[in-house]
Amino acid sequence: MATLKDKRVAIITENGFEEEELTSPKKALEEAGAKVDIISPQKEKVKAWAHDHWSIDLPVDVPIEKAKVEDYDALVIPGGVLNPDQMRINKHCVAFAQQFLESGKPVAAICHGPQLLIETGMIEGRTMTSYPAIKTDLLNAGVHWVDKEVVVDNGLVTSRSPKDLPAFNKKMIEEIKEGQHAVASYTPGPAH
Repeated sequence: MATLKDKRVAIITENGFEEEELTSPKKALEEAGAKVDIISPQKEKVKAWAHDHWSIDLPVDVPIEKAKVEDYDALVIPGGVLNPDQMRINKHCVAFAQQFLESGKPVAAICHGPQLLIETGMIEGRTMTSYPAIKTDLLNAGVHWVDKEVVVDNGLVTSRSPKDLPAFNKKMIEEIKEGQHAVASYTPGPAH
């Protein structure tokens, strides 16, 4: 497996993230040698959702208001229905994701996670996948949506659901190992 020694990765999340969509990538990143921080608008801990019920609490390493993109090599956005819905209306979460896209650093989003990226206005023209329920949202944002277990577009890694986690984790680690990508040109969408 690709080594990510000396890499630092941010996982941005809110309460209601799908448990395995955070814990599986976090474990894969740490096993590859990366330092991983959970970043959230929540101050001390975030609560997971596991399929149909509330689940574990995880400690927040850095509050979103104090997180700096320059401290990290990549961004991971787990899904869950509640998590991205909360983040997409938080200006700090949207700005953090937007700065990653502007920087060309790898961004990996799974399931409903790409909803946060829609709010940046920076994904028009990109090829992505997601949980099918947000396909129309992504199409309306100008994305070329495809139904594949993992899609990579210039450092942007997306997957559909927890069943895609092995492929998602593998591609995410490859892209982080490659490092910064050329900044994708985009046409800014309407301000949100």
